[in-house]
Amino acid sequence: MLTEKSIEMPNDIEGPQNRSARRKSSLVTGNVRVAGRRTSVRLEPAMWSALYEVRSRQGTTLPALVTEIERSGLASSLTAAIRVFLLLYFRSAATEDGHLAAGHGHPPQRTPELSALRA
Repeated sequence: MLTEKSIEMPNDIEGPQNRSARRKSSLVTGNVRVAGRRTSVRLEPAMWSALYEVRSRQGTTLPALVTEIERSGLASSLTAAIRVFLLLYFRSAATEDGHLAAGHGHPPQRTPELSALRA
């Protein structure tokens, strides 16, 4: 079962209550190769963590994954495309089938109230 404590978050993520009044950026810049060229990408630490998790799950390299994301045309910028890709990737795992395959979550129960609304 997934609990709040089982979700690994990088230690350097600041919650809103911990941010200074000047709103220091929590974005982390990383250099990646996309189609053989070096470029920099600024993402939140949680996004970097998710990107590395996908890379590991897919058994690929970071440059190959990011090149695939860029070629997908999901968004106008590489950073936005990475965020959209990650959202879609983990959203597809959050389907009922994905939850059941992961061994957590419960399928929605049909109740008389819901059945009446759908009729």
